[in-house]
Amino acid sequence: MKKIAIPVDETGRLDAHFGHCRFFMVFTAENGQIIAQDRITPPPHEPGVLPKWLSEKGVTDVITGGMGQMALKLFHQRGVNAFVGAPQISSFDLIQEFVNNKLGLTGNHCDHEHEEGCTGR
Repeated sequence: MKKIAIPVDETGRLDAHFGHCRFFMVFTAENGQIIAQDRITPPPHEPGVLPKWLSEKGVTDVITGGMGQMALKLFHQRGVNAFVGAPQISSFDLIQEFVNNKLGLTGNHCDHEHEEGCTGR
């Protein structure tokens, strides 16, 4: 079983920058099928908080457009797979592509400087 978190805006589309999203859609998938979904509000953004918070919620995978290098490292340390470079489409379309092994990823879309040390594109 996998638990996949996707940062989304108020419309349900992928929020391009993981650390500043309004919500997360969290999908539970088993045998290629979505068996549960929930929209959750993250705690205020601070370096290192979201990887810990999501891993404590049992998240196994994160799909995002962009993420700072420190967040990537923290997810890796917690055994959570982080997929960056996802297109800005609905979370429902993203999760379907993910469970069907058809998710196309490009480069990390985090293209600004901040304390987490994005590498940019």
